[in-house]
Amino acid sequence: METVFPSLLILGRQPVLGLAELESLYGSHKIEPYGRGAVFVDVATIEIKFDQIGGSTRLCKVLTKVPNDWTGIRNYLLEKTPIHAAALPEGKITIGLSLFGVKVHIKELERGLLEMKKQIKKSGRPVRIVPNKELELNSAQVLHNKLAEPGNWELIVISDGRTTYLCQTTDIQNIEKYAARDQARPMRDARVGMLPPKLAQTIVNLAVGSTKLKGPVLDPFCGTGVILQEASLMNYDSFGTDLELRMVEYSIGNMHWLRNKWKDVDTNVRIEIGDATTHKWQQPIGAVAGETYLGAPLTTLPNPENLRKIIENTNAIHQKFLENIAPQLESGTRLCLAVPAWSVVKGAFLRLPVLDHLKELGYNEFKFVHARKSDMIYHRENQLVARELVVITKE
Repeated sequence: METVFPSLLILGRQPVLGLAELESLYGSHKIEPYGRGAVFVDVATIEIKFDQIGGSTRLCKVLTKVPNDWTGIRNYLLEKTPIHAAALPEGKITIGLSLFGVKVHIKELERGLLEMKKQIKKSGRPVRIVPNKELELNSAQVLHNKLAEPGNWELIVISDGRTTYLCQTTDIQNIEKYAARDQARPMRDARVGMLPPKLAQTIVNLAVGSTKLKGPVLDPFCGTGVILQEASLMNYDSFGTDLELRMVEYSIGNMHWLRNKWKDVDTNVRIEIGDATTHKWQQPIGAVAGETYLGAPLTTLPNPENLRKIIENTNAIHQKFLENIAPQLESGTRLCLAVPAWSVVKGAFLRLPVLDHLKELGYNEFKFVHARKSDMIYHRENQLVARELVVITKE
């Protein structure tokens, strides 16, 4: 990277999904993957709506390049941190340090932090250092110690083995807020399966991208309304339909709860009964985002014949849906659908057959520069039915 981009984001558990999300929002020319789990973004941190991004865990301001070895890094921090700490407003400063891709023993890191604390105290500034359990502080440590708030620091040293950068965390993925939007929702159904709110954010961002919508975000399989919830919090109007009256009632109840809890949500939401394979939606549709029908829930892998039948039935529903909605979309309308993929052996998935015939149905696959289609699968260990994120546009 010839020039230092202003922002760096630490990606989540599945980095490719985070890369695709950022590419969708800012364009491939604005992002540069770095190391094993980070990405530079050519956008100022203050302009990034980090609380609306699901696939990244930290937002950092890039400060400068530093030496590649720990000794050089430590010496730089010992020299510079007292100077910058002295310039902060009065009061105790809390500092944390996280190392990504830097090879050093945790004991060496601890000694370096104690030296840094002594140097800062010598400048007359009271300071508290957050102790490291690992080379990287976890999200809970950053949140509970308020390291991303003004007057405190989480310093990030990140290396790809060739270059090393010093950054400062300006925002952290707030696991407590996600839990409040997930576990506290009043209308829940464990049999349906709950879409994680941060995955819902990623799906919405992949569907909307950087375009100005001409209509609401449509979720044709709205279930309990997680996509509608997150779209509303992202300031998009939304439109949800579901085949089951119970699910429609759940979505309505959850959206009432959201508006009571988050008073500043001021978007339009429409929810109605509708079979996605036959329904005619109110026009215009701005973008389509949703988790589709994932097929029969599985606790054990069925025999090949039964699995084939499950995939055939699920595929038929998806084909009918795609055929039904195609003539209702304007050319260029983007869809992001979380569809089922079946884990048959570790690292290998069976995909919906209809995904090989999208062109015939009137769709173009969105081609990412920084993410391969085969990696766009949200999956947890021992999960038999994964979610493949399919991003397509209407021809």
